[in-house]
Amino acid sequence: MKIAIPVDEKALESNVCVSFGRTPYFLIYDVETKESTFIDNTAAASTGGAGIKAAQIIVDNKADVLLTPRLGENAADVLEPADIKIFKSIAGTAKENINAYINGKLSLLDEIHSGFHGHGGN
Repeated sequence: MKIAIPVDEKALESNVCVSFGRTPYFLIYDVETKESTFIDNTAAASTGGAGIKAAQIIVDNKADVLLTPRLGENAADVLEPADIKIFKSIAGTAKENINAYINGKLSLLDEIHSGFHGHGGN
């Protein structure tokens, strides 16, 4: 099983990034091998659609689970058909969130926001 987490730095001790689409990196953690892979988020510099592009990175890296503090509906629309489960991260490091997930302490993220698309609240 692979867990994806948006992180501020390329380290297990990094804090979880508050922005999914604009995170500098994604951590892909393999629960079986305990291997950590850090991926540059090429979507971070996008002028628009960063969440969708970031979600595609998660799909392309075959993650099974995403731990994130929040997520836009367009990104969720990319993740859900790939059967990626989305859990709400806790304040703390990526490592703390991985342990919390493994120990069944995280809940499914049920508040998907409409995104920040600059449409003036349409």
